[in-house]
Amino acid sequence: MDELIALPMTQRQQSIKQAVQNYGKRLFSFIRSRVKSDEDAEDILQDVWYQLTSVVDTESIEQLSSWLFRVSRNRIVDKKRKQTSLSLEDLAYEDEDGEMVFPAGLFEDTIEPETEFDRVHFREALFKALEELPQKQRDVFVWNEMDDMTLQQIADKTGESIKTIISRKRYAVMFLRERLQDNYKNINH
Repeated sequence: MDELIALPMTQRQQSIKQAVQNYGKRLFSFIRSRVKSDEDAEDILQDVWYQLTSVVDTESIEQLSSWLFRVSRNRIVDKKRKQTSLSLEDLAYEDEDGEMVFPAGLFEDTIEPETEFDRVHFREALFKALEELPQKQRDVFVWNEMDDMTLQQIADKTGESIKTIISRKRYAVMFLRERLQDNYKNINH
C-alpha cells in the first residue's frame, strides 16, 4: 500500500488517461480483429485497462505499448480458451463419397463413475460457495460465467460503473478459487 502513496494520484491518473488516449483505438482494433463481437472486444479492453490501473507505478513499465498489446493478447487467448467448444460438425469429416462421417465411438457413453462423481461433487461445492458470496458479487459472477453476459451488459443492466462490476467479479473469483481449491485439485488428479 505504501507504494501507492509514492506516486501522486494526479500523476498516476494522468498517465493512465494518456495511455487510454494514445492506445485506446489501436488496442480496440487489434482486439476486435481477433474476437467475434464488439462486446467481446470491449470486455477485453476493459480488462486491459483494469489491469493497467492495478499497476502501482505505471512509469515503471518501460514499453507501455508492448505491455498493453501483450496483456491484450493474453486476454484474447484466455477468452478463446473459455469459449472453445466443438460442434458436431467440427468433429465430422467427409468420406470419399462426400458424406459426413463421425468418428467411431463418438456417441458411446464413456463417462467413468469416478469422473462423474468428482464432477457432481465439484458442482455441488461450487453452488454452495456461490451462496456464501454477497448477493451483488454472486449476481455478477453468475451472469458473466453462466449466463454469458458481458461485463458491460451487466453494468448497463445494474446501472453501475464497469469498474464496480469488474471489481465484484474479481472478488467473487478470488473467493471461489480459495473456497474450491481442494475440490479443484481432486478433479485434476
